[in-house]
Amino acid sequence: MLEKGIKASDLSRLTGISKARISQYTHGTYIPKAAALDAIASALGVSTASLLGSSSSPLPYKYMPLLGSISCGIPVFVNEENGERIVTDASIDADFCLIAKGDSMKDARIYSGDVVFLKSCEMVENGEIAAVVIDDEATLKRVYYYPDQNKIMLLPENKKFAPIIYTGEEIDHVRIIGRAVAFRSVLV
Repeated sequence: MLEKGIKASDLSRLTGISKARISQYTHGTYIPKAAALDAIASALGVSTASLLGSSSSPLPYKYMPLLGSISCGIPVFVNEENGERIVTDASIDADFCLIAKGDSMKDARIYSGDVVFLKSCEMVENGEIAAVVIDDEATLKRVYYYPDQNKIMLLPENKKFAPIIYTGEEIDHVRIIGRAVAFRSVLV
């Protein structure tokens, strides 16, 4: 903005992004989503990559596919073809992210509205937090698998919620799609 002589109010008008949000971006208190980065780059007449860092050094950020939201409570439908992306720190080793909904994982410090970053996998170690799909609905829980009992227990991190237990043939409807590796909280 300084190089182009553009004020925050001008950039807001050119992009349709509020002046307050532009201020959050420039002060580093909020990381813009891919669509906002594209709009800002277009308005400034630069590449999106130039906003994220110089072409001579590795980019400190990367785009992460946002697959939708995931329930931290009762399982809800997950949309795997959302197409939206979130910009995040390049050090996060994840394949996709989901927005947490509900409060069943609050004692693990994952609150409704947080972005949860996940590494794709089909199995996790006992006690790890994972995105679990039951038929077409997904939930975020600690996973415990007991093969000798043919049982999977999905444990919430909130005493208000009971564990969800699947046994026998019910296990055939349970599928782990990713292990939680990081989360980004929303400031309230």
